[in-house]
Amino acid sequence: MKRLLTCFACVVLALPAIAREAADIPLFSADGYRLTRYRSPTPASAESARTLDTAQLQAQLKAQPDTLLVDVYRRQWLQGNFIEDEPHANIPGSLWLANTGDGELSAEWLGYFTRHLRQASQGRSDRPLVFYCRSDCWLSWNAVRRAAALGYTNLYWYRDGIDAWEQAGLPMQPAHPLPFP
Repeated sequence: MKRLLTCFACVVLALPAIAREAADIPLFSADGYRLTRYRSPTPASAESARTLDTAQLQAQLKAQPDTLLVDVYRRQWLQGNFIEDEPHANIPGSLWLANTGDGELSAEWLGYFTRHLRQASQGRSDRPLVFYCRSDCWLSWNAVRRAAALGYTNLYWYRDGIDAWEQAGLPMQPAHPLPFP
């Protein structure tokens, strides 16, 4: 019990240092990508994309069946493998490009994002692409921004994400991230 209290005391004493360290991390990179606190209120729109609500997304999918849905929800990555720590479901027909909405991507993760988008869009920079995650999630906002930087021009942001889709009682499918190289 004494050791447990000592460990607890260490944690309590370390909290101010952890808070200071977190305060030193900027929210946005010099390029404008969100770097931290991904699950927090998002803006009403994303630059270079049209924001869709659930009804608008359904209309988009009906009007343009070639619309590509891209889920960027995070998945734990350990020793070169995605680790399924919890089941994940997404909108039927979606590509799951896990971990590509982070504010900073290594060359390998950027290559993963770029390669899978190029393959799925068949090299068409004007193919309609809808990026989403969960509600109040900056990952999809970052991914839209990144797709625009890669030259994609017909971009949509489903800001409320799979939370809103599920709350509307719409179908979901079990999901697995696309393979990393």
